Amino acid sequence: MAKDKDEKKSEKKPTKTPEQIEAEKAAKVAKKAEMAAKAKEAGTAAADAKAAEDAPKEEKAHKGGKGAKGGGGRKRDEGGEAIPFPQGYVPRLKQKYEKEIAAALMSELKIENKLAVPRIEKVVISMGLGKAIAERPRLEAAVKELTSIAGQKAVICKAKKSVSNFKLREGMEIGAKVTLRGNRMWEFLDRLITLAIPRVKDFRGLNPKGFDGRGNYNMGLTEQTVFSEVDSAAVTFHQGMNITIVTTANSNKDGFTLLKHLGMPFRTEEEKAKKAG
Repeated sequence: MAKDKDEKKSEKKPTKTPEQIEAEKAAKVAKKAEMAAKAKEAGTAAADAKAAEDAPKEEKAHKGGKGAKGGGGRKRDEGGEAIPFPQGYVPRLKQKYEKEIAAALMSELKIENKLAVPRIEKVVISMGLGKAIAERPRLEAAVKELTSIAGQKAVICKAKKSVSNFKLREGMEIGAKVTLRGNRMWEFLDRLITLAIPRVKDFRGLNPKGFDGRGNYNMGLTEQTVFSEVDSAAVTFHQGMNITIVTTANSNKDGFTLLKHLGMPFRTEEEKAKKAG
C-alpha cells in the first residue's frame, strides 16, 4: 500500500528539470523588477502632482503671506510689495537713526540697554471713502494714488457692519489702506518729513496731542497732492488721509522725543501763544 501511494505521488508531481527551475526564478525576478518600476513611476507622478498643486499656494504666500523683515511678503490686509529695493540698500533716515538718533535717545531718556531704545515699528496710511458707495471712480482713483504715494499696493477695506442711516451694507468697499514696514517705511517717513509736510498750506506745526497714550502718533492730511508722486493736474477728487506712526515707545513722552529727533515739525508753545494772542 505504501508503494502504491508513493507511485501516485510521483505521478501527480512530476519532477522539474534544472533548466525549468532557473527559468521560473528568472521570471519571478523580472516580475518583481517590473512591479518596483511601476511603483516608482506612480510615486514620481504623485510627487509631481503634489508639487504642481503646492506651487500656486507658495506663490500666493510669497505675495500676501508673512515674509522677511524689510521686504519680501506681507500680510493679506497690509498690501503687496511693489518694486523691491536694491540688495544692501539702507534708507537715509534709517542710517541717521542708527548712527545718531539712537545714541541721543539713550542719553536723553537715560536708557542703558540698546534694545530698549524707542524705534518705529510700522506706518499705516488709510483713506476713508464713504462717497465711493455712489461713485466707484473715486475708489479706483484713491487706490491708485495711495499706491503711488506709499510705493506699495493699497488694500481696499470693506464695511464690517450694516448701518441703515448711512445706506451702508456689510461688504461694501468704503476705504483703502496700506501698511509699510522696513525700508519702505523709512523711505515714506523721509519723504513725509522733508517734502510733503512743508507743502501743506498754512502749516503751523503738527499737533503734539496726537498721541494715543502708548507712544503711537496719528496725524491727518487734507489733500493727497502734497506728495510729489501724485500729479496734481490729473487729480479728479481731492481726498484726505490719516497717517498712523506705530512706535515701540512705552509712553507719549518717549514717542514724542523719538519723532522730534527724526525731524517731525511739532507745534511749539510759543507758536500756540502767538496764535491765542
